[in-house]
Amino acid sequence: MGSIWNAFSRAHILKLAFLCLFVCSVTASVTYDRKSLIINGQRRILLSGSIHYPRSTPEMWPDLIQKAKDGGLDVIQTYVFWNGHEPSPGKYYFEGRYDLVKFIKLVQEAGLYIHLRIGPYVCAEWNFGGFPVWLKYVPGIEFRTDNGPFKEKMQGFTQMIVNMMKSQKLFESQGGPIIMSQIENEFGPVEWDIGAPGKAYTKWAARMAVGLQPGVPWVMCKQDDAPDPVINTCNAFYCEDFTPNKNYKPKMWTENWTGWYTKFGGAVPYRPVEDIAFSVARFIQKGGSFVNYYMYHGGTNFGTTAGRFVATSYDYDAPIDEYGLLRQPKYSHLMYLHRAIKMCEPALVSADPTVATLGSNQESHVFSSSSGACAAFLANYDTKSSAKVTFGGLGYDLPPWSVSILPDCKKEAFNTAKVIAPSFHATMTPISSFSWQSYVDETPTADDDSSFSANGLYEQLNVTRDMSDYLWYMTDVNIGANEGFLKTGNYPVLTVMSAGHALHVFINGQLAGTVYGSLANPKLTFSEQVRLMAGVNRISLLSVAVGLANVGTHFETWNEGVLGPVTLNGLNEGTRDLTSQQWSYKIGMKGENLGLHTVSGSSSVEWVEGSLIAQKQPLTWYKTTFDAPAGNDPLALDMNSMGKGQVWVNGQSIGRHWPAYKAAGNCGECSYTGYFSENKCLSNCGQASQRWYHVPRSWLNPSGNLLVVFEEWGGDPRGISLGKRTV
Repeated sequence: MGSIWNAFSRAHILKLAFLCLFVCSVTASVTYDRKSLIINGQRRILLSGSIHYPRSTPEMWPDLIQKAKDGGLDVIQTYVFWNGHEPSPGKYYFEGRYDLVKFIKLVQEAGLYIHLRIGPYVCAEWNFGGFPVWLKYVPGIEFRTDNGPFKEKMQGFTQMIVNMMKSQKLFESQGGPIIMSQIENEFGPVEWDIGAPGKAYTKWAARMAVGLQPGVPWVMCKQDDAPDPVINTCNAFYCEDFTPNKNYKPKMWTENWTGWYTKFGGAVPYRPVEDIAFSVARFIQKGGSFVNYYMYHGGTNFGTTAGRFVATSYDYDAPIDEYGLLRQPKYSHLMYLHRAIKMCEPALVSADPTVATLGSNQESHVFSSSSGACAAFLANYDTKSSAKVTFGGLGYDLPPWSVSILPDCKKEAFNTAKVIAPSFHATMTPISSFSWQSYVDETPTADDDSSFSANGLYEQLNVTRDMSDYLWYMTDVNIGANEGFLKTGNYPVLTVMSAGHALHVFINGQLAGTVYGSLANPKLTFSEQVRLMAGVNRISLLSVAVGLANVGTHFETWNEGVLGPVTLNGLNEGTRDLTSQQWSYKIGMKGENLGLHTVSGSSSVEWVEGSLIAQKQPLTWYKTTFDAPAGNDPLALDMNSMGKGQVWVNGQSIGRHWPAYKAAGNCGECSYTGYFSENKCLSNCGQASQRWYHVPRSWLNPSGNLLVVFEEWGGDPRGISLGKRTV
């Protein structure tokens, strides 16, 4: 009896062990087929939203993640920001806003998945596309092509991130939340541009990534030739007609743009929620199984993290606004959409749609599974007229440019154009003003210890290495006493050609003029008469960078700063070319180098106050202290009375301000119907592209907070106020 029992027990234990092995392998796996991702053995329709961890504070993360979950999302999608994590070669940073592991674990605690877009090129309207500036100076390097030095550095960072995730057991195959990773980013257009080296690089990148064996699928977005087993995905305002490059890969949409970014000098774009919902429903009805909103929360480009001419605000008209508040009705309308889609999931993952015509611009997509599940999508593509259609013997009213979702093929659960969610508009309420002190910075002198001299003009980034937005170009011009203009007053014209992005021209310490470019045309030319005197005149050019390029073929080769020619026209000799003569260079402002934006550095100079403070004077620093307002409402600075510069609170950079750059564009009525583009629906025309600047509450002390503003152009600090954002 005992031996029979022991034999039975051993057999039973072996059977249980085998069963456990099978179940464990199923419950910790991510695969895919033509219908969808398969997580733990189940096909899933997945709804995702982009939240970039460095664009908010760790204190904001739990609330943002919970709001994403409450909004019906399954997945949080984020890039990994190489230049934030490796600011210098081999020196890594994963703290504060860059604590990637903490962010992922918070997502896991909320019960959501992660799509980790390692890149490590990210674009994202982020400084240098996420690449660290030191990478540009690796000998022999060319970015994003079949180049040995680049591939070595790219593989090193990618492998480091994958190994970090493995060590923390964060991949789904280890029981973690990461269900998918991305290598590269929107490389297809660049590959087409550069040809064979691009194709070789694509194959290498895919092979390298797969070889790291994270245990989850890899994707490449905007990459039609993504090699197996990598999944190619779509990024666009609409992706219903996108088809994967193999019929055994799922149809996935990694970026559905919920709005668009704001650029300095540009109007603020917004996208009607009816159109977003319509785009999602069309994608799902045509077999799509993964949709990501880019962005679900946009956040803030703190410090100098913004790309070239990109505003500090990265609000993106997302369902959760820059400050972490719900944007209504966008948030709730999409939440109702998600509920309806989830009700359809059993049918969507089990069947292919049967398509039928319901009218001239109307059709149905019906999913009927063998188990009896049924879901229908009734679409009206007409941009002007509603349509009454008959389906299954019942009548349905479809507004223009809309889709109705019937989770049981009978009752309408949701229509993309029928917005029942309440509409609330967040407002800024000023709550305090400030008492300022000022310090006027200065144009450097030739004997400045931190300057150096050379013949000719140097490219700006080669000198600054992006350690400062500012680079001084200085040279002397000798004017003879017999120059004709000294008698006639018809002063010579100084012409300065620059690769961008902004330029302040000083003659003998006095501002002679300012010019600046734009995102579309960053190059600029200063050409004005300048007041010179007999003897030695000092020309000081303050060249200002407004972020580094983040997109474009070999954007690492693009220039900035004063490259010339620089000429004086109207002298007795005619035109004098100053381009190749001796120039002195100085990186940064004196106030920057003294650390005036920090608590310790702010006491290193004499400040003036009261009636003596500088107003509308260029190159001026302002400081004040304030107490944190009561309550939990998000806070922002109204900078509308200022020109251009930077802002710090308690030594932490809020970002670049530029309210004097007014928004150009055509603002007016905007219909949700018809195809959307980033120029279709605009606001703020004729006003500052960005007026309000987010001050995270977690950066504040209860009292004695130091606020420092550096003003390049000249503004009136008395107009600055602190406001709270409420709905």
